[in-house]
Amino acid sequence: MSMHARILVDNAPSLIRHAADASGQADWCFMHAQATSGYHPCFSERLLHETRRMQEGLRRTLAGNPDPAAGIHHLVLASDTDVFNLGGDLALFAQLIRTQNRGRLLEYARLCVEVAYNFHRLYEDRVHSIAVIQGDALGGGFEAALCCHTIIAEEGSGMGFPEVLFDLFPGMGAYTFLTRRVSPQQAERMMLDARVYPAEELYRMGIVDQLVAKGDGLKAARDTIKRHQRMGNALRAMNTVRHACKPVSLDELLTVTTEWVDAAMRLNERGLRTMERLIRAQERRADSIPPMQIARSF
Repeated sequence: MSMHARILVDNAPSLIRHAADASGQADWCFMHAQATSGYHPCFSERLLHETRRMQEGLRRTLAGNPDPAAGIHHLVLASDTDVFNLGGDLALFAQLIRTQNRGRLLEYARLCVEVAYNFHRLYEDRVHSIAVIQGDALGGGFEAALCCHTIIAEEGSGMGFPEVLFDLFPGMGAYTFLTRRVSPQQAERMMLDARVYPAEELYRMGIVDQLVAKGDGLKAARDTIKRHQRMGNALRAMNTVRHACKPVSLDELLTVTTEWVDAAMRLNERGLRTMERLIRAQERRADSIPPMQIARSF
């Protein structure tokens, strides 16, 4: 990146709206902040870097409070548009695959899994992460929700993995995190059927933890945080037990995402053309996505 381009990026409005509760017991991370017309609500490199910086800031804050009796802290992942996240940056994928730039694609993939791992294991047992799904969560957007400890979804939202449409698989944590909620066989079916599952069905399957009325997602997250504060010690212990019984390792995630990169590099022209049709469809959709009217009370 040229110095001029870096200055423009550094001076651009943040894509993350980060707010902390006055109590200091929760941080709220809203993706796609200050979205303008035509903004594509996906995991761009810029959004990923900003999310990781926010996570690192929270890690430093928690590290400054070494009290072993400190309670649980909450990190909420939500969106400032009427979709949660449409997944990976397909335009970047297509460009890097066509130019056979494996190294750059691997850097992107590693950044994705580092962000996912942080939501799951941020500062070991201290943090409980909550995803609030308002609108669709597709591909990497669904993976981002799955890596959180609690998934709250509003009625009418949908989640799924479209990657198989262009002959790829979801490789940024889908298998690791989905198999902690359903059987490996069910996880593989979901990863390869390209269905967008309604939140109501995912709730019945046990993938979504709370199903709430449209517009009530953030209130449900606040209620969950309030309820959890009365059992902070138990939640910290459960975080430790969960990881001991079904550990998630960054090495595992990196191994899977490296295989994803290798599979992407093997895509043929048919797969790339399908990807590019999806890019155009997402661009048309982005033109029609308005910002959400969210109360700025965090």
